[in-house]
Amino acid sequence: MNVNGVTQSYYQQYLMANKNVKSAEKFAVNKTSNTQGLSEAEEMKEFKKEFYEDLSKVTNHRTVSNAAVNISDAAFQAMKADPKYREKILSLIQRDLGDSYAPRNCSVMITVGATLNEYGGDSWPVGYDSDFHRRAQNSFYKRINDKRDRNKEIQEKYLERREQIKKQQQELLNETILKQKQERNRLSQLWNMERNGVQYVNGNYKQV
Repeated sequence: MNVNGVTQSYYQQYLMANKNVKSAEKFAVNKTSNTQGLSEAEEMKEFKKEFYEDLSKVTNHRTVSNAAVNISDAAFQAMKADPKYREKILSLIQRDLGDSYAPRNCSVMITVGATLNEYGGDSWPVGYDSDFHRRAQNSFYKRINDKRDRNKEIQEKYLERREQIKKQQQELLNETILKQKQERNRLSQLWNMERNGVQYVNGNYKQV
């Protein structure tokens, strides 16, 4: 069959659409095949793993230094039951982490619930984001600025080393004070002995 011009364009679109449909059908079959025989808990674990991989592909805007996503169990159940809801949530996260924030260098926390009404987010300027780090401890997904972590690690090592030096200096000071005290006691004893007529002669103390 000869196909040219506009007809050829429509024909190519038809082939592409048909290819996409077949690919989607193949994916669905593989997906069903892969989850057959799995318990509900195992299926959810696999679902979370795939969603985490998708979140890892989301690109932060340059103004987003730290990001975390809290997802409730009900939200995971809703996304697993409704693929459209899953894609909508993923799209919202991509939108919000890819957005620009002012001032620059912010920490962004996104919360996902079972409905769109429960979806929300907060942001803090870096340096005033202690609440972010507290809430992000148990987040399903988080991406922390490596530079901040390295600086924090360097600072912690510096403080630890400083404490060690202070401890060593205090121990040395205590040892010096003890030696000085012992020497004062020794001299005091000698002075008392000499006052009482006792002198150190040829390696022995004698009454004179």
